[in-house]
Amino acid sequence: MKSQTTVSMSLEASSLKATPENLMVQDTLRWLEKAVIGLNLCPFAKSVYVKGQVHCTVSSAVTLEALRDDLLQALKDLVALDASVRDTTLLVVQNLLQDFYDYNDFLNVADDCLLALDLEGEIQIASFHPHYQFAGTEENDITNFTNRSPYPTLHLIREASIDRAVAVFPEAEAIFEVNMVTLNQLGLAGWKALEVGPTLPQNESDEKKSS
Repeated sequence: MKSQTTVSMSLEASSLKATPENLMVQDTLRWLEKAVIGLNLCPFAKSVYVKGQVHCTVSSAVTLEALRDDLLQALKDLVALDASVRDTTLLVVQNLLQDFYDYNDFLNVADDCLLALDLEGEIQIASFHPHYQFAGTEENDITNFTNRSPYPTLHLIREASIDRAVAVFPEAEAIFEVNMVTLNQLGLAGWKALEVGPTLPQNESDEKKSS
């Protein structure tokens, strides 16, 4: 059974009913607007967002097998549409992968999905998680927050879109360093003041669910 709940991110948050899935979309919207775009963590994000080309789908899967199927479907749906209609997809995970290390393990499954659909080199998957932690950093190191989203999220990105963005942003390799400076200046208190965390409580005891 298909377990995705799909909502366009171009919708006004006030127009969405207060279901758990829609609350997750609203939280993701707020994070995207206030943190990713607001802090300019990704200089490429604003353009596709204001054009309504960012799509958000919430997977309510309760097994890893079902989540894999939802990811496969999200990939198929993305490439079936022209980039002018849907440039990128955010797949938000509702019930699984609350633990960052389990999420990290699932990224191997995500890569396998790209291979299965022959999309390697066409689509890449970026990772965002509430407890994201770069290797060699402390848990609360502010630099980890460049990749901290309200919920476990898989960002499906067209390689061609990345190439176009880099062409108009020749210093793309400097983005990471600039983000580190931005977040260090902001600090943990400043990040908290953005209020871009999850509305829904997260259960960290369910990450071992499997098919």
